[in-house]
Amino acid sequence: MAGISKGAAGEVIAARFLREHGYDIVAVNVRSRLGEVDIIAENDTTIAFVEVKTRDEHALSESPKEAVTRDKQEKIKKTAMLYLQLNKTKLQPRFDVIEIVTSAGDSPLAAKSIHHLENAFETGDLRAAF
Repeated sequence: MAGISKGAAGEVIAARFLREHGYDIVAVNVRSRLGEVDIIAENDTTIAFVEVKTRDEHALSESPKEAVTRDKQEKIKKTAMLYLQLNKTKLQPRFDVIEIVTSAGDSPLAAKSIHHLENAFETGDLRAAF
């Protein structure tokens, strides 16, 4: 897996994690003119729009979840709204963040820790937009 970026590796790790926890991955790297969603996953009750943030354990920058700013949240929400307009569902939408911390020198696909933050930020009344 030489040459894989930390972000791409994190998305692979997150998708594996979600599958192991009962989710089906329905889309990855969904882009619109308004933003991007890293992973869209479903279980029996929820469609989760997942932002994946990966950091090295010795990174000096903010924690992974702190990198999901209000501006980033708005872009994710707008992209999710477009997705839901084109892909009707009765599932409850939710916005999650998966934080992945890696160890320096390890394989890019090895995670030291994975933290799944369900309902990481509020949607407002997303359904009212339809």
